[in-house]
Amino acid sequence: MKATNPHEWQIDNLPNRLTMFRVLLIPVIIGSMFANTLVWDWVTPWHKTLGYVAAIILVAASITDFFDGYIARKRNIVTVFGSFLDPIADKFLVISSLIMLQELGRVPGLLVVVLVLRELYITSLRLLATERGLSVPVGSAGKWKTATQMVGIPFLMAFDRPFGIPMPELGFGLIAIASLLSVFSALEYSLGLLRKMKAKRKMAHAKNFQQP
Repeated sequence: MKATNPHEWQIDNLPNRLTMFRVLLIPVIIGSMFANTLVWDWVTPWHKTLGYVAAIILVAASITDFFDGYIARKRNIVTVFGSFLDPIADKFLVISSLIMLQELGRVPGLLVVVLVLRELYITSLRLLATERGLSVPVGSAGKWKTATQMVGIPFLMAFDRPFGIPMPELGFGLIAIASLLSVFSALEYSLGLLRKMKAKRKMAHAKNFQQP
């Protein structure tokens, strides 16, 4: 079967550039957060600023995540390279941020373990689905988990109270909610994949039965 997308194997296009730019932002975020662990005299006064820098960069990276997918679908330039790199960039961005927040003592290790294991589990299921030629859409629990997580992480990075907004408390609460939603979303995705696999198996049996 011929590919309907002539750009399938293309690497150099706008969505892929945005994805690669997002990958390049990951060490910048890690570096900004790592500097917050240092107690050197010339670094300590910049801790709050560096927290905001990491938060702003993470928000910018999240925005590029939206636009690279939107542009790729809109222009019909979804590529194999982009489909492979985009979810990996997302996982690296979230997991590295959570690990650094745990290192700074801003989020309990248990919540980080739950969120990281969920990401690895879902990634494994998606690989299985792809191998079976199946596609399972993200459920509502997964969407809410991503939303709460991507608001909670920048709040914990900034770890400040501008205009009386309790970012540390709000960030912790959102990450706790994201952890609960991650469990539900993993179950939701698992059940969705099982339904797809059963439906495909039934279709295969029906097709074999109809053959003379």
